[in-house]
Amino acid sequence: MNYSETVEHLYSRLPYFTRDGKAALKPDLTNTLKLCEALGNPQNKFKSIHVAGTNGKGSTSNILSAIFQQHGYKTGLYTSPHLLDFRERIRINGVMIPQQFVVDFVAKNDELIETIKPSFFEVTVALCFLYFAEENIDIAIIETGLGGRLDSTNIITPELSVITNIGLDHTDLLGDSLEKIAWEKAGIIKQNVATVIGESHPETDSVFIEKARSVNAPIFFADKDLMLAEINVESDLKGSYQKKNIQTVLKSLSVLETEGFTFERNKVQSALLNVQKLTGFSGRWEIIQESGPKIIADTGHNAHGLTLVTEQLSKESFDKLHIIFGMVSDKDRTPVLNILPKNAQYYFCKPALPRALDAEILRTEAEGFDLKGNSYESVISAYLSALKNANNNDLIFIGGSTFVVAEIMEYLQNNKSNA
Repeated sequence: MNYSETVEHLYSRLPYFTRDGKAALKPDLTNTLKLCEALGNPQNKFKSIHVAGTNGKGSTSNILSAIFQQHGYKTGLYTSPHLLDFRERIRINGVMIPQQFVVDFVAKNDELIETIKPSFFEVTVALCFLYFAEENIDIAIIETGLGGRLDSTNIITPELSVITNIGLDHTDLLGDSLEKIAWEKAGIIKQNVATVIGESHPETDSVFIEKARSVNAPIFFADKDLMLAEINVESDLKGSYQKKNIQTVLKSLSVLETEGFTFERNKVQSALLNVQKLTGFSGRWEIIQESGPKIIADTGHNAHGLTLVTEQLSKESFDKLHIIFGMVSDKDRTPVLNILPKNAQYYFCKPALPRALDAEILRTEAEGFDLKGNSYESVISAYLSALKNANNNDLIFIGGSTFVVAEIMEYLQNNKSNA
């Protein structure tokens, strides 16, 4: 099999959360442990930093990776999901895992995969850990997929654990309160391993403190030690909400310095200005087109994340706001629809995956929140309609789901390559 066939082979035969939702999740770490044991426990052969959180964990992971890269570390980065290419999930110094490594891994371990019957995510974690071990990286930044306690990445013993924040998302899987979700995320706090919490909250602080105390883990709250107003640094990540992620990163660096790591201010500043260039990061307040009309995409997909997005939108200048919006069916829609701006024309759409919410259902529900617009059969038809309707001084925003953003970015990439 070539690379495309190999990835399709994995997609089609393994439980895949993007397609199957809750049914793809495994109730424990058994499969990941079995896979990695058969591969020689590669997760024990490199240093790591573990990053969890409801929102901001992708940005935080990429910022950390950029900083380590700028300091000369051979840096592995594992994130999910991907936008255009599966290999985006696994990078070393910003370069995606080679196609041939993926092909060879699946060919060599096909029988093992068939025997253990892991999920797609469990296989990608094992693949990542083996690749990082074989490449003798200096450190890996490992982002959790979902939750923490039972996440497949949670077989590492990191140098530092980072939990960015807690919001209501995946409540059917992680619990229906901030406290319950925090308890799941707190599962990445390890024995004697320092932990940085990005954002404190009265409902969750005690959960983290109690867990840290039980495993003798030093714990730090970034927003209690560093004030946002004091963070006067520039970054190529443009969303104003990135300041909170940078705050979390800066606190993480100060904790790591007490453990023997050394960071230079000028290199940290340089890394912050070049995160996208250094790591290949995209999809967060991404300005696709500066004007005529301005087009911005953001993968924020829950009420907590979209609150930050709407705050950012309110700072933009435009004549009319056009919002291309789609969701997956297992998200709690009420809190999301409740915070979306009402001064916009909506283009409700259905991303191309089985879990996607029907666009007409979304449009009908949105009407109840005074959100006006039309429904479209596809993401691209919604995008083309918005382009047709928008004037030069208007703003088009694309969001609601990672998969909506991914489809439009793929469309734009294909158009660019065919031009």
